[in-house]
Amino acid sequence: MTTSAPVPSRSPERKKITIPAFQKMKSEGKRICMLTAYDYPTALALDEAGIDAILVGDSLAMVVLGYENTLAVSMDEMIHHCRAVRRGASAALLIGDMPFLSYQVSPTEAVRNAGRFLQEGGMDAVKLEGGRERLETVGRIVEAGIPVMGHLGLTPQSVHRLGGFRPQGRTAEAARRLLEDALLLEQAGCFSLVLESVPARLARLVSERLSIPTIGIGAGAGCDGQVLVTHDLLGLFERFRPRFVKQYANLYAEMRRAFGEYIADVQTGRFPAAQHTVEMPDEEWEELRQMLADGTHA
Repeated sequence: MTTSAPVPSRSPERKKITIPAFQKMKSEGKRICMLTAYDYPTALALDEAGIDAILVGDSLAMVVLGYENTLAVSMDEMIHHCRAVRRGASAALLIGDMPFLSYQVSPTEAVRNAGRFLQEGGMDAVKLEGGRERLETVGRIVEAGIPVMGHLGLTPQSVHRLGGFRPQGRTAEAARRLLEDALLLEQAGCFSLVLESVPARLARLVSERLSIPTIGIGAGAGCDGQVLVTHDLLGLFERFRPRFVKQYANLYAEMRRAFGEYIADVQTGRFPAAQHTVEMPDEEWEELRQMLADGTHA
């Protein structure tokens, strides 16, 4: 008989983080902590660890589904994973990442898809990529009552246009445009902004100019908060490791070790051992043997 470990009880003091509470952290000078999750156990662990926000990122295309980049993941796949995360996290602010072509075709379609993240996926907000070219879309989604987090700098859904996963905003003109886009997104109604792979001094300048929180990933310590892909943090994604990632564990190596040990145990007969096996009382076994010997039961 196997038993499951008890689920740790959640702190009664930990309240649900709302959009106003999230934004208030900037004015209070509190660093915002955000990580990605794509499933129930990860979301549960993050929530119980005290994470402020969880992003169900389209990065799941690469780190969970094995695609080459983020472009292949669909709305239905995103919603599926959002539901799992929602079941695991009760306090963190939950943000669904709008996948490629879910918001670029038209503002009307963007509103419909953004609504699915809240209505079907249980998210509190959505995130989308792009600057001034997305202002109408952002405005329409916000008008529908759906909070929007923006995303500037390295925008993975534009990887082909950008020529790869390259840092952005490294020239004076590019930096000026990024700052303008950030201010425009704030005016359009974004409640927060991700800055990915941009120079640290530029990210700090943007953060100082905006009244909404900035969340950095590869953008230095001057942002109001930080986000990483959890699989990178845990060492679960082996194809590559971005320069800006701090790896806190190497779980891929530990998984491979455990799988190898299991294979060896099965092949040599060490597993399953007596403690892993269900037995029947001796008298029942003898009765069965007698039944078979008599030929009355077969």
